[in-house]
Amino acid sequence: MPRELVAVAPRTPVIREYEEPPLRPNQVRIKSRLSAEKHGTSLMVYRGISPLSTKRIDPELGIFVPEPQRKGKPEWGKFPMSLGNMTVGVVTEVGDEVRHLKVGDRVYGYLPIRETHTVDEDHVKLAPPDLSDEELVCIDPAAVSLMAVREGNIRVGDRVAVFGLGAIGLMAIQMAKLSGALRVIGVEPVESRRRLAKKYGADILLDPFSCDAGLEIKKAVGGVDVAIEVSGSYQALHQAIRATSYGGTIVPVSWYHGEARGLNLGEEWHFNRQVMVSGARVESEPYRDHPRWDRRRVYETVIELFRRKALTCEGLLSHIVRFDEVVEAYRAIDERPGEIIKLGVTYK
Repeated sequence: MPRELVAVAPRTPVIREYEEPPLRPNQVRIKSRLSAEKHGTSLMVYRGISPLSTKRIDPELGIFVPEPQRKGKPEWGKFPMSLGNMTVGVVTEVGDEVRHLKVGDRVYGYLPIRETHTVDEDHVKLAPPDLSDEELVCIDPAAVSLMAVREGNIRVGDRVAVFGLGAIGLMAIQMAKLSGALRVIGVEPVESRRRLAKKYGADILLDPFSCDAGLEIKKAVGGVDVAIEVSGSYQALHQAIRATSYGGTIVPVSWYHGEARGLNLGEEWHFNRQVMVSGARVESEPYRDHPRWDRRRVYETVIELFRRKALTCEGLLSHIVRFDEVVEAYRAIDERPGEIIKLGVTYK
């Protein structure tokens, strides 16, 4: 029987067997080749600390409300839950009504870490032949980074700081350069991530555990026009505000949780008339520049940037493990996050 990675309770990953359902006429069966996880958002849910663990967002009011207990299949944020963000695989079987895919096609999509998938045809996309499996599973962080840079309205000549150099932050370094930023500063405590950011084009790199990052940025460049915060740390968000010039823009990309310890809005934020722009979440539509930009255009843009080699993910999947090793690797990204930038899983 095929196997999958699931969390049966908070911080409890296991490999278990499952049965694939019968193939419906509009569905395809897929054998996985490479999967990757989204460390920030997924880990919050995996740890059981996201608001989705106990609440749901009311679609009409746009606020979180208590979630009543439900019977049946758990929703996202409830246990047991599948783990994983994106997967590349090969179609092994197609239903009678499938029109756009055939057996042998390489496809990709938002699919969990499991050996096979049975999904509707429109749930996955045909993989561009000139993109590698690694590039395909990095489309998600690249799309979020693109949204962050666009929300920050980075322009030629700007000074930019990126706080947190995980997969999204490292992509944001590249996106900021592509947008015309002359000076890009990366702030990250993990040395290996700072080294990769240097390869990706960062001009200045700071370890926030060994310096006052906001002050050092002000000393180095006089403050930045745009600060992008991707670490999920309230202390980092505070330093992003401190590093930003009067009237500048702060783009918090992270999904924050818990009390906002270390964030003091009575200091620089109160005096410097800055703009804080949320909205780097790709799923939150319509966008501010709708209808010219929608989700489809975001993904098409990312794919074209990979195709033109204007964007790279070389070194981003810092650890690619076999499926049999995924439980320990998943524990590592939770318990020792500095060791792995982005986790990849193969099925050979």
